[in-house]
Amino acid sequence: MNDLDWQTYAAETQAIRAGHRRSPEGEHSLPIFTTSSYVFDSAEQAALRFTGKQPGNIYSRFTNPTVSAFQERLALLEQGERCLAFSSGMAAIMAVGMALLKAGDHVLCSRSVFGNTVLAFQNYFGKFGVETDFVSLTDLAAWEAAIKPNTRFLFLETPSNPLIEIADIQALADLAHSRGCLLVVDNVFCTPILQQPLTLGADLVVHSATKYIDGQGRCVGGAVIGNTELIENSLYPYLRTGGATMSPFNAWVFLGGLETLALRMKAHCDNAFALALWLEQQPAVAKVHYPGLSSHAQHELAKRQQSHFGAVVSFELHGGKDQAWQLIDSTQLLSITANLGDVKTTITHPATTTHGRLSPEARAAAGIQDSLVRISVGLENLTDIKNDLRRGLESLA
Repeated sequence: MNDLDWQTYAAETQAIRAGHRRSPEGEHSLPIFTTSSYVFDSAEQAALRFTGKQPGNIYSRFTNPTVSAFQERLALLEQGERCLAFSSGMAAIMAVGMALLKAGDHVLCSRSVFGNTVLAFQNYFGKFGVETDFVSLTDLAAWEAAIKPNTRFLFLETPSNPLIEIADIQALADLAHSRGCLLVVDNVFCTPILQQPLTLGADLVVHSATKYIDGQGRCVGGAVIGNTELIENSLYPYLRTGGATMSPFNAWVFLGGLETLALRMKAHCDNAFALALWLEQQPAVAKVHYPGLSSHAQHELAKRQQSHFGAVVSFELHGGKDQAWQLIDSTQLLSITANLGDVKTTITHPATTTHGRLSPEARAAAGIQDSLVRISVGLENLTDIKNDLRRGLESLA
């Protein structure tokens, strides 16, 4: 099995079998290698390993068989050459910045990204002389106008959090490359099952494995995927030194998550699509944000760029924060948590949770209203999900 050419297999098969190199014990399930260090056959072998002249395990901060299996499997699914795993999604984003940026560089970022991503670029990279500007995710002309001679990369999430806007990855990749920049895409909402940004021209893909890759809210982790040269020459040295390492146990959990990812994503998307259609018919709902709806501004782009429309639905109520909180507090089945990608449906108020640390002006610029509610649609019975939301909606009448 170790000698198979996994490029010739479908994603569902890759997600279940790739990356496992059986030990002499002949195990069927991939094991957890809970070791911090490795024993060498000789002093010479140790020297060759440490200098990179011979491949092999050195120290679990940057080489571990279980983590390596996860990296290999996710790289295949994203159709990338190399993947590095990190301790969280934010650690992965920080690694991209630490590896690629220096004082005097410029980053161009979408306004529609996770709140902590904004803070990372503004508050932390900014402290070391990196300038960041924020533009509308969907306005290609705004991206083009904001690029500077010292722009190092463009960074975006698509679909966005929490308004589920869609960026044209191919167009942004062409723009970035024409101006000597890289394109970095956070693919957490779609996973490689629904979207593969590298095939559309992106240079790096970022994941929070905490979300759909795990799928059951058990572990925290992240990953970056790209070509071998970029990963090996820039990000791997940072991981080896910086130590934002994924644990073997978490990698083992994520490997199990990948095995069911294709099945789960289809079920998530089917539930979300049906729920979005239902929400459009509710009198208390002013607007539904979901790219599967014909009313969505990027509906046609989503059809071209993604294989399905995703599992996150957000909607605006008539009213403001009080109405949004009342709806959320009236639910009984849904989990009030800001996490997403779980088999359990979750509900949150973005303006006071995921984006609560942003200034009111920054939230307004990103289109995040006080009336906005975000749902990560899980795998419960759809009627049960609707009935729980109906309870909250009726409380607003």
